[in-house]
Amino acid sequence: MPYKIDLHIHSSNCSDGRMNLDEIFQEAKKRKVDVLSVTDHDSIDCQEPSEMLAQEYGIRYIRGLELNVSYSHPPYKDSKPISLDFLGYQYDIHNKPLVNKLTELREYRERRALQILEKINLELSKENKEEFTEKDMEAIQESVEGAFGRPHIANYMVDKGIVSNKQEAFDKYLTKCNVPKMPLSLSEASSLVRGAGGKLMIAHPNDPNGTSLVSFTSSLNDQLKIIEEGMLPYIDGIECWHPRHDQNTVQAYLRFAREKGLMVTGGSDCHQQPVIMGTVPVPVYVAEQFGIDHHGFETDRNEK
Repeated sequence: MPYKIDLHIHSSNCSDGRMNLDEIFQEAKKRKVDVLSVTDHDSIDCQEPSEMLAQEYGIRYIRGLELNVSYSHPPYKDSKPISLDFLGYQYDIHNKPLVNKLTELREYRERRALQILEKINLELSKENKEEFTEKDMEAIQESVEGAFGRPHIANYMVDKGIVSNKQEAFDKYLTKCNVPKMPLSLSEASSLVRGAGGKLMIAHPNDPNGTSLVSFTSSLNDQLKIIEEGMLPYIDGIECWHPRHDQNTVQAYLRFAREKGLMVTGGSDCHQQPVIMGTVPVPVYVAEQFGIDHHGFETDRNEK
């Protein structure tokens, strides 16, 4: 039976996933996932409970985190920044600069959400629809266990019957009413994660539907050139395996990582919509890069 490694999962406790930590680890055990990382957005609050649950379920665990970075690369987009995601692993969860910055990001998220709701209210008033009240804001906040983001507002708009689904919420309101995230530069993200003893990886660089280098160019060669010219001093690796990376992408990024001496990672980016945990074929040597000996996996399975 092949080993299963998933180093990109989001929880409802600390991010925008649909499953809580208990459900994630129950599902991971059922799916025979050997190595797992919960990589919540701008939050490390779920790392200690994740480590305890991993021990309980006999799953190897790697501390994770996903940071959103504002990145520009001339001559693309007239040097205007785009949004990119980076994954941090194996950092010290008690590192003060990292903890303080994540607190700052979380507080900004809440202020940003209020500003977005104010803009949505302007649109609703134009349509002669009932506007959001303070009670609505409180209800949305109560639904948020982790980092407050636009998906939580979208879910509430569906529940209220304003839109029929999340996509419609984004298409009609949330894209138009967006407020910029707090800018975090790649150099600062790198300094935070590495300063806490961790490793930083660019996430899903060729994801056509997400925050990725596709916003600059769909050319794999040009994407690799961007990483070579602007990112190598700041990153330790690349997320090669992702549900929306085709085989050409995986191979191109793998070759590049070998040439540049970079680590490689992979995962499902599972938000449990649907549950795709453990479905991305990540090779066992990915875990070995993090100091996890794969020879114990089969023994662990047989003992549980």
